Amino acid sequence: MNIDLSGKRALVCGSSQGIGKAAAAELASLGASVTLLARDAARLAKVAMELPRTAGTKGAAPTQEHHWIAADFADPSAVRETVRSEVDPRRPFHILVNNTGGPAAGNAIDAAPEQFLAAFTAHLICAQILVQALTPGFKAEKYGRVINIISTSVKAPIPGLGVSNTIRGAMASWAKTLATELGPLGVTVNNVLPGFTATERLGSLIKGRAAKQGLSEEAVAEEM
Repeated sequence: MNIDLSGKRALVCGSSQGIGKAAAAELASLGASVTLLARDAARLAKVAMELPRTAGTKGAAPTQEHHWIAADFADPSAVRETVRSEVDPRRPFHILVNNTGGPAAGNAIDAAPEQFLAAFTAHLICAQILVQALTPGFKAEKYGRVINIISTSVKAPIPGLGVSNTIRGAMASWAKTLATELGPLGVTVNNVLPGFTATERLGSLIKGRAAKQGLSEEAVAEEM
């Protein structure tokens, strides 16, 4: 992409692996300073060291500063406190990428209510906490970008992902509402709806389907 994000700060969730990690690397390659957020501190530290550092005047050292913070999205209070420690009015964030691992596979009718509550907490509640924490900075800069990595299930439910389908739909409605509220402040809110993507999450889904259907993992992957 021909986008210059020099001087911009981005907070990328679920960035120790998969789509979040790829998004963080892309933003860094475009010049943004990236803060990684996930629960695995060891992985985060490794990814942070690998991120590109390209921004800076010609012949000078790059000005990008990449950081990481660890928090478990199953604990909203921990997420709130961890992000608060990273928010600095003198160096506001400009970009937020909401990305969280999906709930376990299974039919909606078989899911316990606690599964819906846990997924709602990890996805929508934590996303709300993050947006609230970063919005003062968005307002000060008159600029903000909120990107939610959701799923194609927003368009049509995916069989066997009952809890995920439900929560992803809630995220989409939340984002549309937020876009209307924050638009006048110079903040855009957009959803990205990826389909099957080669991540650890997809590998887990393939393994589960193969066991349930009595097929090889290769056959399930080929069907996808």
